[in-house]
Amino acid sequence: MNGVTMAEICRKAGISQPTYFNWRKKYAGLLPDEMRRLKALEDENGRRKKIVADLTLDREILQDIIRRKI
Repeated sequence: MNGVTMAEICRKAGISQPTYFNWRKKYAGLLPDEMRRLKALEDENGRRKKIVADLTLDREILQDIIRRKI
């Protein structure tokens, strides 16, 4: 790193050192294509989780309406 400390690199990037080490542990050895694919999968997973949460809420609301009518 040409004499630049890890703390300085993290400071310039605006991240903490623990964040850097967590990222390094998670992404070490991945090629750029693999990293893009991982990011796409994480985004897709997030969208699906939101859909499931919305549907679960809708289901709960409908069940509550049914319980009130009985």
